[in-house]
Amino acid sequence: MKTLIKNRILYMLAVMLLFMTACSTDFLNVTPRNDFSDATVWQDPVLAEKFVSDIYNVFEASNSGFTEQMQASATDESLWNHTDAFLLLNTGAINGANEGWGGTSKWWERMYTYIRFSNIAIERLGDDTKNGISDIKVKNELLAQAFFIRAYCYHQLLRYYGGVPLILNSYPYSEDPIIYQKERATYEACTNQILKDCDEAYKRLGDGKLEKGRINSLTILALKSRTLIYAASDLHDRAKLTSKVTDLNDLSEKLPLLAYAAGSQQDRYRLAQAAAKAVLDAGTGYKLNLTAPVTPAQGRLNYKSIAMGGGSKAPDMDITAASDILYARYFITEQSSSHARDNGPNGYNNWGGNQPIGLLVDDYEMNDGTKFDWNNPIHKASPYKNRDPRFYASILYDGADWKPRNNPIDPANQIQTGAYDLILAGKLTKFSGLDTKQGPKEAHNGTWTGYYIQKFIDPDPNIVDAQARQFVPWPYFRYTEAVFNYVEASIELGELETAKTWLNKIRFRAGMPAITATDQNTLRTIYRQERRIEMAYEQQRFFDARRWLIANETIGRKVTIVKIDATFKPGKSLANVYKYDESIYNYTYTPQEFNTKENRVWKNQVYFLPLSRDEIRKNPLLVQNPGYVE
Repeated sequence: MKTLIKNRILYMLAVMLLFMTACSTDFLNVTPRNDFSDATVWQDPVLAEKFVSDIYNVFEASNSGFTEQMQASATDESLWNHTDAFLLLNTGAINGANEGWGGTSKWWERMYTYIRFSNIAIERLGDDTKNGISDIKVKNELLAQAFFIRAYCYHQLLRYYGGVPLILNSYPYSEDPIIYQKERATYEACTNQILKDCDEAYKRLGDGKLEKGRINSLTILALKSRTLIYAASDLHDRAKLTSKVTDLNDLSEKLPLLAYAAGSQQDRYRLAQAAAKAVLDAGTGYKLNLTAPVTPAQGRLNYKSIAMGGGSKAPDMDITAASDILYARYFITEQSSSHARDNGPNGYNNWGGNQPIGLLVDDYEMNDGTKFDWNNPIHKASPYKNRDPRFYASILYDGADWKPRNNPIDPANQIQTGAYDLILAGKLTKFSGLDTKQGPKEAHNGTWTGYYIQKFIDPDPNIVDAQARQFVPWPYFRYTEAVFNYVEASIELGELETAKTWLNKIRFRAGMPAITATDQNTLRTIYRQERRIEMAYEQQRFFDARRWLIANETIGRKVTIVKIDATFKPGKSLANVYKYDESIYNYTYTPQEFNTKENRVWKNQVYFLPLSRDEIRKNPLLVQNPGYVE
């Protein structure tokens, strides 16, 4: 009966529609609310703004650093726990047919998609005959955003692949594939285009204030600063590159795609220094006016607050630390971050995806500024005591206090990544920690390395990481990065006192003592170490190790882990429930090489990633990068 009634209603509606159509067709001449012509979009400032807003999807959640497979696992920061996604890349076995890890931030097709959208916006908004927007301020703000996003996309392509085709106009559709074929531009030409777009964006935006989540003048200056410090680096200096990389037969013929063919590296550092100083002069960052180190406790809190970027409600977090962020991907209820679930300890029902490796952990200095050393018996006996305060805000290690576990097996709420003596049912047993692969929960998510990531995980005890999402923003650009760029350029220009002054500002904020080195080589090494620690897990190391031409010495090293064993002290014991307690246990820490998951090998062709074979087949004018078979 219900079906019959429904059919009768549909029949009556059809008759009415035919009758109305016979009388008039005017009512059909209405543009659908979700379908607008090109001309309509650019005549309406609201629709034009929506178009530009859509281009920001290049920064969508899956394209931030909070991807399940973090870029950190392609470096000496962490090890990917699950699949072999990074195996080919980390053993130098990638090629044009199999590029290995497919991190979304480097996808060729993705960047060119948003370059095309940016080109459309620039063409329509830049020609008064192609738009109907009379408000010059509105038009300039939209253009500034389009120019910036195009610059950002080319920046992404350039730092992964070297020179790429410069497409600066939108193509009409054509069935002739030749129209889409274009040669790769030189590294220098691509760099110049990025800088030109940055300057255009800055000129049009000025000091205009856009809503949160959009760019601002500091964002533009930050991209320009990064572009120029990369351009000045050894990787892109012809002489430095060819003296370091001597095993790629086709490198010399492809050099213009990868490095400057002429010009002075010192001049490029001078430009990089000026660009970084422009950021420093225009902003303030967070707590960079200190003249002495804060306490270790305050240093840890400062660093954790910066990582939270104002997105945490945890006690003591300083929301003003968000001032260090110059551009970020912010998260809302519908698209909030699963970073904590993806990387947290398995004993909390998390996935333990990207696990800190010993190479990074060991690089955190002692709190007095001396190097940590496993050969030092004091350090080896208690490796997690008196370290750089940033260590305690970045790494979860055995015995570290953490969130409520809500598990009677661990009322102390401490990370357990070792094996411990324990009396169970009256017998001495070796108990596997709750956060190990031998523990009782989700063994496949347990740690290989003995560590878990803490950085960017909200410490708010009310957030159950395995169930709820967090609202910590992903920082694409930080004021601190510009400080580092300024320090780096100053060191290379021989302005060591200036470099130390700014480097110590960062260390003082973290609760670390001043640097006193007086020679360039030593200060360069210290600077690179400091940048590694401060910017850990922020997608910096992948590029830094390459542009400094030190990848074989750093990210090409074998993975190291730590094994932890706790035995009862004479006359001491503990029954039923384990907790970290030095009065009861003797703890033994054994660092070791771990090649079971990935036997890492560095190969020089991986200084640049290969172009996809499919892209080369679509565009035969593309030249593959050195060392790869097309």
